[in-house]
Amino acid sequence: MRFPLLAATAAVIASAPATGSPQSITLRGAPSAQSNDLAAVQQHLRSLSTMTADFSQTDRNGKVLTGKLSLKQPGKVRFQYAPGVPLLIVAEGGALTFVDYSVRQVQRWPIRNSPLGVLLDPRRDLTRYAKIVPGTDPRVVSVEARDPRHPEYGRITLVLARQPSAPAGLTLQGWVALDSQGNRTTVRLSNQQYGVPVGDETFRWSDPRKGARRS
Repeated sequence: MRFPLLAATAAVIASAPATGSPQSITLRGAPSAQSNDLAAVQQHLRSLSTMTADFSQTDRNGKVLTGKLSLKQPGKVRFQYAPGVPLLIVAEGGALTFVDYSVRQVQRWPIRNSPLGVLLDPRRDLTRYAKIVPGTDPRVVSVEARDPRHPEYGRITLVLARQPSAPAGLTLQGWVALDSQGNRTTVRLSNQQYGVPVGDETFRWSDPRKGARRS
């Protein structure tokens, strides 16, 4: 039982900051530089109030799905897939919900048990469960996060590009998630917009189960 979007990966993805082609990511440098980068990532996550972006999701079999991401802190996110894809992922109220309208199935997980918890609970101290992944491109920072006490939660590698105009001088480019079975999912973001209006109604969803209602 796994999310098509979230069950996934550990290898690090790379997305060049602007128009560059994908490449292997993360920073190299002295431990102090890495500590500064980790602090900047923490500041970036904590300063996010809202964000919207287009996303492209690639699973372990190479299947690609696209859609729109909407995020609002604290703890709300929606992955709205493109028309024709009967899937929806929504986080709100401490739970991450996967809806498959094609089979009228709803599955829910605590956000804290998901790799995306690092995005949706920025109050957590990154230094306790995350590290900078050494790389070769100084324009890109990647951070691997996992809970050593709960390997079953999987791990996630966030990829951020240096961008002075973005929160804390970084912009989230995407991530790679790896679940405990080794299933990998890569998500790339584009057209990121920060601080835009995102209403709470964005995170409402229709329950496909017979006789059930969700407002």
